[in-house]
Amino acid sequence: MSRGLEFIQTYLSRVSGVRWTDIVEIIIISFLIYSILVWIKNTRAWSLLKGILVIAVFILIAAYFEMNTILWIVQNVFGVAVTAIVVILQPELRKAVEELGRKNIISSIVPFELGKNLIEGRFSDKTINEIARACVEMGKVKTGALIVVEQNQSLAEYERTGIDVDGIVTSQLLINIFEHNTPLHDGAVIVRGNRITSATCYLPLSDNMGLSKELGTRHRAGVGISEATDSLTIIVSEETGKISVAYEGEIERNLSGDALKEKLRTIQNKPEVESRKRILWKGRSKGEK
Repeated sequence: MSRGLEFIQTYLSRVSGVRWTDIVEIIIISFLIYSILVWIKNTRAWSLLKGILVIAVFILIAAYFEMNTILWIVQNVFGVAVTAIVVILQPELRKAVEELGRKNIISSIVPFELGKNLIEGRFSDKTINEIARACVEMGKVKTGALIVVEQNQSLAEYERTGIDVDGIVTSQLLINIFEHNTPLHDGAVIVRGNRITSATCYLPLSDNMGLSKELGTRHRAGVGISEATDSLTIIVSEETGKISVAYEGEIERNLSGDALKEKLRTIQNKPEVESRKRILWKGRSKGEK
């Protein structure tokens, strides 16, 4: 009984010395570890981690039985192995850093002068109707199309791979661009606001092995750009004429014209709400001064 009381007293004395910053550190570290494990689970790093764990168990056994030759090899190869892991996981690490940048953590805390620009950069209902009409018409005649709608993250680096257009979005212009055997039909069109900025743009292909084998290069490019940026991509299949939408690394297939309009309205309204919050916050800050 006395030992139990001593243990409780010792434990309580240690707890009393814990600062609130220690608790915050534990929460942050736990969150980081959880995020890393989730990231590893959803990438090729999961298979690599399992292989590393097997090697680690083998090293522990070698250390326990004092297999000095094996330990010497491990010691000299360790630095090279770490570099090799970084090289192997380079695409995954890049995606993780890009995803962190897409979270807009800083912009959600600091009221930048972005509210007005975001609202002005939104596309109108007329643009939504023109895009939907063009996709439906191209689907009827099985004309392949790839349309990327820019949001908060700039697509300038992908625009540079194409040809400048700078034209108002109309169904006739989109249909003419993607018409077979025309100079601009191959590649993607980028839409910013109510204007088509460029055509024949090259997009990164997704390496997601979970995508259906039925999907071709056009669909993989649509998913790839949605993984790398916050854009929404519309794909019209040249084989089936079906309309698909890629967003945040996911693809939704076989959409009707009305369903496509709803998808576009969703991203049309989202940044406007966020920008109004920033303007409201900025206005309150000025009022407080």
